[in-house]
Amino acid sequence: MTPRLRNFVCPILLTLSVATGCRQVSKWTPPSLPSTVSQHEIPLTSDTTVPASPRRIPPINVERVPHDRNGGAPFSMVQRASYHSDAVSLDDPVSSVGSESDESGSTARAPESATAGPAPPVGPPIAEILPSPQPIAPTDPLVLDDVILSIYNSFPLLESAFYSRDIAMGNHLSAHGGFDLKLKAASENGPLGFYETYRQSVGLLQPLYGGSELWAGYRIGRGEFQPWYLERQTNDGGEFKAGVRIPLLRNRTIDERRAELWRTGLGQQVAEFDIQAQIISFIQEGSYAYWDWVGAGRNYAIASRVLDLASSRTDRIEQQVQAGLIDPPELTDNLRLVATRRAKLADATRKLQQKAAKLSLYLRDPQGQPIVPPPTRLPPFPDPKRIDPQDLPGDVRIALAGRPDLQLIDTVWQQLDIDLEEARNLLQPDVSAVMWGAQDVGAPSSSKRDKSPFQLEAGLYVDVPVQRRKARGKMMAIEAKMQQLMAKRQMTADKISVEVQTAYAALTASFEQVLQARVAVKLAEELAQRERRNFEVGASDMLKVTLREQYAAESAIKEMDALLEYHQARADYRAAIAMDVEPLQAGTNAE
Repeated sequence: MTPRLRNFVCPILLTLSVATGCRQVSKWTPPSLPSTVSQHEIPLTSDTTVPASPRRIPPINVERVPHDRNGGAPFSMVQRASYHSDAVSLDDPVSSVGSESDESGSTARAPESATAGPAPPVGPPIAEILPSPQPIAPTDPLVLDDVILSIYNSFPLLESAFYSRDIAMGNHLSAHGGFDLKLKAASENGPLGFYETYRQSVGLLQPLYGGSELWAGYRIGRGEFQPWYLERQTNDGGEFKAGVRIPLLRNRTIDERRAELWRTGLGQQVAEFDIQAQIISFIQEGSYAYWDWVGAGRNYAIASRVLDLASSRTDRIEQQVQAGLIDPPELTDNLRLVATRRAKLADATRKLQQKAAKLSLYLRDPQGQPIVPPPTRLPPFPDPKRIDPQDLPGDVRIALAGRPDLQLIDTVWQQLDIDLEEARNLLQPDVSAVMWGAQDVGAPSSSKRDKSPFQLEAGLYVDVPVQRRKARGKMMAIEAKMQQLMAKRQMTADKISVEVQTAYAALTASFEQVLQARVAVKLAEELAQRERRNFEVGASDMLKVTLREQYAAESAIKEMDALLEYHQARADYRAAIAMDVEPLQAGTNAE
């Protein structure tokens, strides 16, 4: 092979080898993101893989370490099982109404000093957080805990919400890519012309977390170079070179890479708070569907009972008519009453089926298939409990400390604070110190041996923005966004306080309504029974019996409505104080 052909072919082979190496490097496995990734830990190794984020782990109980960009504690989160629901007896004893004792089963209440800081979405396996679903007999009463557990395990929209963790984790991993080791290579050849030159180079560039950059490389230049480009020529063995660039003012404490890393780290927490807010909403909606179903079951029982009363009188009235004790229109009136009540029972059956179908959206099997609960699983309404007025101020503080919508606003404010610091960074002059050293190896390329000695060079580079309108404009816009966000936070806090007070007022009023409705039911039932006895002895007529039974049925329905309103108000109170997200201190009367 002639020297000219060798000088032409060798660079091509070197270029192909470098390209092959680039393809091999591109196959490296991304680094893992552990649960406690410090903002100052930039993983640069490729010996681990990114774990799939858990999707069925409700972040119920969270201990958080605040975000710290300047070397503070890393992100961390400890999750524990701590969800609550109506832990009350299903015996529905009338004598217990008005009791001020706590509900059976201890509940928890968040300490007033609960930390409002955010946390990344990681946690233990689902088996360690929620109990495994147990097979339930078709006749076992369905309790609210079963619905809540089904929402945690199988609700499709919650499954969709958990994927936002993957999105946030992917964005955070992408931000880590700003600190990836970079391989650079070039092949520049001039095989034709008066000056035949062949230059090949390969190098590595490593950005550092502090804003500096390290680089190292190798190059070789062969051929006949122009006199004004003799620095491109190297000794026969080529040249090794390494250097460092250090920012002194701009980009020293924050730069684009670090700002993006911090923002995406907070983005993981934004996703977590959004999941928590959706959990609260789903449980509130599921609780409403559950109590509507229980109420429809109670309404069906009332309709069935009044129909049985009318039907049981038919044979007796018919015998009395045949014996001439009462007039035939009494029998006709009772038959009309039976038909009317059968129609009402059919309507109550329709409503019960509809409420059961709606509840199946939240009650699902482990495979996520809806379960329509049969009427055999209908429980009675749990007895209402009087809420202590002294708990209201503390519960308002608990809501303000634990509601994820407030914490989400605080996290977005931290993201804007990062943007503001990045804009302030642009106001500073770009002053960088650069130092590099080079050493040629091999036979000298010229008799002067000017390439052989070790070379060391240091420099200072300055780039000063004069008008700085870009930085000032960004700062103005970001500060305005922060003011908007603070106003929104104030309004959100006020709404949360009103939600707690509104739910408390509904609880108090509905509790009193239940007490009075039960008194009315008792009195109306006594009057109906007395009227039925009078009718049997001939001291009354069918019209009076019908009216008394109608009044008793209406009183029972009003009692059911009051109970339904009470338990729905408890669902609102539960959501208002974020009971299904934050740990709550024992002793509250909320749930």
